[in-house]
Amino acid sequence: MKDLSKYAGIIPAFYACYDEKGDISPKAVRELTQYYIDKGVKGLYVGGSSGECIYQTVPERKLLLENVMKVAKGKLTVIAHVACNGTRESMELAAHAESLGVDAIASIPPIYFHLPDAAIAKYWNDISSAAPNTDFIIYNIPQLAGVALNPSLLATMLENPRCIGVKNSSMPVEDIEKWIHCGAKVVFNGPDEQLLGGLVSGATGAIGGTYGAMPEVYLKIFELAKSGKDLDKARELQQDACQIIYKMCSGKGNMYAMIKEILRQTGGPDIGGVREPLLGLQEGDKEIAKECVAMISAVKAKL
Repeated sequence: MKDLSKYAGIIPAFYACYDEKGDISPKAVRELTQYYIDKGVKGLYVGGSSGECIYQTVPERKLLLENVMKVAKGKLTVIAHVACNGTRESMELAAHAESLGVDAIASIPPIYFHLPDAAIAKYWNDISSAAPNTDFIIYNIPQLAGVALNPSLLATMLENPRCIGVKNSSMPVEDIEKWIHCGAKVVFNGPDEQLLGGLVSGATGAIGGTYGAMPEVYLKIFELAKSGKDLDKARELQQDACQIIYKMCSGKGNMYAMIKEILRQTGGPDIGGVREPLLGLQEGDKEIAKECVAMISAVKAKL
């Protein structure tokens, strides 16, 4: 029987870490990993949307994961997102991730071409076959992938004993209940704005792109939601988190450039900027980041 408790908790989506030249910085990767260990999170989701995976080469993605594992192995649950545009490259990353000892691999569906369910299932099962001793998680993010998971496709995937569930980043909370009803053993809430709703609806844990900027806030929401002791407080904190997210998104640059600046301003590691074509910090964005820092500090004071 698999121990699935390792997936129950707050799992920040790991950010891409670059040096001054825009290359992957192994040192910054290790520093950011230790930063999250010290914060008390359950695990890390490496190489996903927040990690700018779509703009990185296969060797770069390997290098980043290797340096995460140098610090996190045995201390955090690590889920490696391994999807590439092609099956061959995705399988290469899956085998590499398993060789490093990650807890699970994950994958979005193939993007650009809208493929039939049979092709998507084959893509996912081929990737999973390259990591035969590692859990597999479907990453459902239809607003970016252009393809939505459905009950029939999930049922097909659950025939693979390594497929344990879904990282659900579609907006309807109802989808979490749907995947649980379909037999998924693990379902992660994806949209940070609805963490509380997702947990109340039965999500096992949560993976989020803004968790890394204020992990203490989300850890408290998770604690309150799972204990059921003070849902009013959890609701207040969720609303606070949403206001901070809206502020983060009010800048001209990409949200992840904003988050990296927030990390710098709060004493976290300097992990560089974002990779083009993502837009870096623009005029006025550092001031917005400063406002976000003040908002985060005010919320943390209430924890």
